Amino acid sequence: MGYRDLYVSHSTVFSGFQKAFEEADYVVLGVPFDVTSTYRTGARFGPTAIREASLNIETYSFRSGMDVEELRIHDMGDLHVATDTMQTIERLANVVGEILEARKTPVIIGGEHTVTLGVLKGFGNKASKTAVLSFDAHLDLRDEFMGLRVSHTTFMRRLNEQLKPAKILEVGTRAVCREELDYAEKAGIEFITAQQIRREGVEQTLKVLKRKLADVESVYVSVDMDVLDPAYAPAVQNPEPGGLEGHTLLDILCGICDKWVVGFDVVEVAPNYDFGVTAVQAAKTIFEFLSSVEKSRIH
Repeated sequence: MGYRDLYVSHSTVFSGFQKAFEEADYVVLGVPFDVTSTYRTGARFGPTAIREASLNIETYSFRSGMDVEELRIHDMGDLHVATDTMQTIERLANVVGEILEARKTPVIIGGEHTVTLGVLKGFGNKASKTAVLSFDAHLDLRDEFMGLRVSHTTFMRRLNEQLKPAKILEVGTRAVCREELDYAEKAGIEFITAQQIRREGVEQTLKVLKRKLADVESVYVSVDMDVLDPAYAPAVQNPEPGGLEGHTLLDILCGICDKWVVGFDVVEVAPNYDFGVTAVQAAKTIFEFLSSVEKSRIH
C-alpha cells in the first residue's frame, strides 16, 4: 500500500467510506442521465450532489441502530451515458448484470427515472421473479409522451411489457392521467395514493404492502424523490403538491426493507432548483435504506 492509498481518495465517494469492489456488499453507481426530461431538467447533476450531501450528514441510523460507516460499500463512479436513451439503458443493464454476477447489491443514483428500466434489464431472467416497489408521485404508465415511447413518463409501462416483473406496486401516487389508470387496471398494476397513506397511517400502509408482497421471491425498490411534497424536496424534475413528508417515506421504506431486497435506486434529483435540501433528503434515504437492509441480513 502506498501513500496514495492512505491519504488520497475521490472527493465524492458516496458516504466517504470506500471498500474495494471485491470486499463490498453494496455497490453504488451513478447514472447522470436526463435526456428525456420534459419539464425541469438537471437530474444529470443528481449523482454528484447526492454524493456531496452524503459526506456532510451523520451516518448513524436511529431507526435501525446501524451505522453506514460499518457497512461494506463500494462507489464505482458514474456510468458513461450516451445521448441515445436505449444505448444508455443497455450500458446500464450490462454494468448492473456484472454487479449482480459478483453477488453484490446495486445501489443506483440517478438521473431521471428511465434508468430504472436499465437496472431491471440487468437482472435478466430474474426480473420476472422480482417485484418492483416504486415510490413516486406519478405512475409513469403512458404509452407515449411527446413522441417518445421510452422516457421518464413511459418506462414503467415498457418495464411491465418487456420484463414482466412478478408484480409492480407504486406508492405515494397523486399525479396520473386517465390512460394510465385504465392501463394499470388492465395490467393489474396496483398503487397506494398519498391521500391513502395520510388517511390510514404508516402502520396500516406497511400491513398492506407486506400482504401484497407476501408471495414474491425478491423486491427491487425505486424512489423518485418527487414522492415527497415539494416543501421537503423542491429540487425535482416534476414536482407535484400533496406529497409525503420525509419521515413518512423513511418509515415506510425502512419498514418494508428486508433480506428480499435485491436492489435500490434514488432518482430525479435536479439540484439546481434548491440549495441542497433535496440532495440531503436523497442521501439520507440511501443511508436509511442501506442500514435497514443490512440489519435484516445480520439478524
